[in-house]
This record gives sequence, C-alpha cells and structure tokens, in this order.
Amino acid sequence: MRTIVHLSDIHFGRVDDKLLAPLRATVESVTPDVVVVSGDLTQRAKSEEFKAAKAYLDTLPQPQIIVPGNHDIPLYNVAARFLTPLTKYRRYITPNLAPEYVDDEIAVMGLNTARSLTIKDGRVNREQLDRLEARLAGVDQKLTRIVVTHHPFDLPEHHDKDDLVDRAPMAMDAFAKSGVDLLLAGHVHASSSANSARRYKIAGYAALVVQAGTATSTRGRGETNSFNVLRVDTDEIQVERYSWKDASGAFEVASVETFRREGNTWEPWLGD
Repeated sequence: MRTIVHLSDIHFGRVDDKLLAPLRATVESVTPDVVVVSGDLTQRAKSEEFKAAKAYLDTLPQPQIIVPGNHDIPLYNVAARFLTPLTKYRRYITPNLAPEYVDDEIAVMGLNTARSLTIKDGRVNREQLDRLEARLAGVDQKLTRIVVTHHPFDLPEHHDKDDLVDRAPMAMDAFAKSGVDLLLAGHVHASSSANSARRYKIAGYAALVVQAGTATSTRGRGETNSFNVLRVDTDEIQVERYSWKDASGAFEVASVETFRREGNTWEPWLGD
C-alpha cells in the first residue's frame, strides 16, 4: 500500500497563516510516500509568492509531484503572460512541467493544463497525451497509474461544466487506452470523489476522479480548508478528506470513502 497526500490551490499571496503549521504537522503524521500538489501555488504569480510557496513546500515530506495552475501564470503583466508564462514557476518551483514518481506499486504522472490564452481555464493537447501514453507504456502493468492536473476532468454536482479541462473527452480516451486508474486535480476549491462513468461513456473503463479543496487559501468558496490523503492498494483506494476545524485548531478527518477496482472500472464500495 502507498500513501499519497493530495494538496491543491495553496495560493501563497492569499494564505491563512494559522493553517500552515497544523497542515505541516498533519502531513508529516500520515508519513506519505509522495506529496502531490495540483496547482495554483500562488495568487498572482509574483516572485515573492513563488519564493514563499517553495519555502513552505520544502518543509513538507519528499518526494513531491507538483504541477502549475492558472494562477501560476501572470494575469496583469500581458507581456509575461503570453511570452514567458511559466518562467517564474520554472525558476522558483521546478523546471519540470511533466514530473513523475514511479516505485514498485504506483506511477504518478504530472500533466500541465495551465495556458496563457484561456485565462482561468485549462487545456491538454495531443502532444502531451502522446508523451503521457509513451511514459505509461514503459511502466509495469501492475502499477496503479495516477495522473495529476490542476484543472479537473470531472466536477462535483452543481458546478459549471466550463471548469472542466478543455479537450477532456480526448484525454479520457487516452487515459482509458493507458489504463489510468486515478485522476487528481483541484481548481474549483471543492472536494469530491467519484468515478468517471457518469460523464464519460467508455466501454469497460471508469477512472477514479478525486478533487481537492484549497488547503491554505482564504478563498474557500463555501468549503472549509481541506486536503486529501489517499491509501492506494492494488485493487482498492481509500480517500480520506481532512478538513480544518477552528474549534480544535487542527485538520481532522471529515470523511472516508473507499473505491474498489473491477477490471478497468473503479466503483464505490459500501462494505459487506
């Protein structure tokens, strides 16, 4: 079994400082095998925000798989937005926009969905998907295959479908071909876990889609600050959602959901 901490939308520049030490303590306490950060490290892609985000992430357990979000591209500096959109992200966080972590149980692949032209929306292209397929073709078929993006491929109920990553159906076909098991994303500051079958009708295939809320931002959009811990086994994934509790001044487990694999389909498991 592998343990993954899934953080998202930490938004340095709009951080609630009182959450930082408790978040670090909680992440350390679950002893993750890998920490995933699914984008929006900053609020306005400023150098000082990237430096603060990097300094904080460096205090969390390693290894880490980090991808950029739309807030990590400059918004008001038009020249930087279109000519050098991720220069500061590459300088201060990581030059690698397609990071990966592979051990003898899981393969975690980062995929950049942040784009200059789409402002807040995200997109994938055929070249990225071809590279991802090639990367996954080189790993053992027995590994649980995980893809990390900022923009989501599915959404909680009552959310605007415009928040979905552009060209999602094309990407889902590629994921089915490569046997991707788990999709991790953020962007909408709302937590959810479900399989992909409701939105994408692909015969014999349904990935588990897990959204993280915002771990540290003051922009909660109606949901308290939260993050996910995933316990990943060969045919079972448990999603623990940790939410901030003002009364205790700590992150506490708010819900636990279990999903099991049947063939290439992940389904909710309600117990015997």
